[in-house]
Amino acid sequence: MIPFRFLHAADLHLDSRFVGLAQLPQAVRSYLRESTFAALGRLVGVAVEEKVDFVVISGDVYDVSDASLQGQLRFQEALRELAGQGIQVYLIHGNHDPLDGPRLNMELPAGVTLFGAGEPGQAVACRRSDGTELAVISGISYPTAKVTENTALRFSRKPGSSLFHIALLHGNVDGDLQHETYSPCTRKDLIGRGFDYWALGHIHKRSILHERPAIVYPGNIQGRSVKETGPKGCYIVDVNEEGHTALRFRELDTVRWQVKEIPIDGLADEAEWTNAVERAVEEIRDELPQLMSVVRFRLTGRGNVHRLLSEKGAAADLLTELQRREAVRAGQQRYAGLVWTEGFSVETGLPVDRERLVQEDSFLGELLRLSGRSGQTQDGLEDLLSAALKPLMENRELRRLLTAIDGDDKRDWLRSAEELGITLLSGAEEAARTGSRHQVHGEEAAEDPGMPDTLIGNSADTGSGAEEW
Repeated sequence: MIPFRFLHAADLHLDSRFVGLAQLPQAVRSYLRESTFAALGRLVGVAVEEKVDFVVISGDVYDVSDASLQGQLRFQEALRELAGQGIQVYLIHGNHDPLDGPRLNMELPAGVTLFGAGEPGQAVACRRSDGTELAVISGISYPTAKVTENTALRFSRKPGSSLFHIALLHGNVDGDLQHETYSPCTRKDLIGRGFDYWALGHIHKRSILHERPAIVYPGNIQGRSVKETGPKGCYIVDVNEEGHTALRFRELDTVRWQVKEIPIDGLADEAEWTNAVERAVEEIRDELPQLMSVVRFRLTGRGNVHRLLSEKGAAADLLTELQRREAVRAGQQRYAGLVWTEGFSVETGLPVDRERLVQEDSFLGELLRLSGRSGQTQDGLEDLLSAALKPLMENRELRRLLTAIDGDDKRDWLRSAEELGITLLSGAEEAARTGSRHQVHGEEAAEDPGMPDTLIGNSADTGSGAEEW
């Protein structure tokens, strides 16, 4: 087999909306909107720099709801740049950009192959330098937005061909609950089809599900919400004489999303907490000086600062100030190193001796012991929540929403329930109330115990209802 190299990308979502950032200065808004196009430009640059023989794109180039003229023209421009370098492109459309979706009727540049719907199409990719045949590429596009059939079972190797075989599939492997179960299949389905590399799209978190054959999600090329954290980009795939693959991830994003934890344990007052947040902002700026960062701070732990956060608006006030400072930088067009605080997730509690409470022969002690046992394993967590949520599961719409919640969110629910139980049942809240009356000069302030997990920011990251633009 002739060694070769290709680039695998997916989920470009050009010109799509960003979630949870409605109240933005115009300068920051414009920069964010341009970020998906900037990532596309970097993709072209990486393909040229790496001297790849061809590029595969596994669906969701656009979002149907946001299929702007600009997005389509910029993609055409990128395809022409790749064609000008002799780099072939093979692509499919997914659930966000199905073949029946609105788009311009533009002729594809030479060297670009778009696979249609129905049965998987096949094409032979060649080496850039001399046209030697390298690989058989198969792909299938979505005819409409909702494809619930296991389309992986339609794929088959080209009879009699000893070339490397690549399959382009936009689908949900092994039922990832964070994404719609379109074109659902299993790893076993893919392994059994005889292909050497499955170039997947649809799941925005990059992962290598299997090595031989390679089953790969590259993730999306640019994060667009706090649920899409970390580096985003594409894979460079080298195939050697034996047909073995070696993958290297290349970052393409210009805006990096993060969730950063700041414990309040040991912080004496509002000044110390403010300093801790400001240090964290500067650490992010130093860590990623060439990128814009969007961060949500998770405030965790126990301490006296909890009351400032939950009842006195300290987090909201600091958020406003942090955003004002970064807006000044953006107004000066200093986007590299910009750190935009998206919000604070307040997950703090009052100072209590949790270990003592766990040992207590009380309702709260039993609650904490049950929570501890259930949270040790995924099965234990599922059993506890299944029993607790059983009445809600009788409603079809609620059942659909609840089954889509991932394990991390379920653990957050359990932790929040623990904190609420401690706040309401330990007596710490009443002790804190009594002490605080002296701080308000004897006034009997009406105080409601805050929920232990509160998001202070532009919008809650809950999917439906989150603001987009």
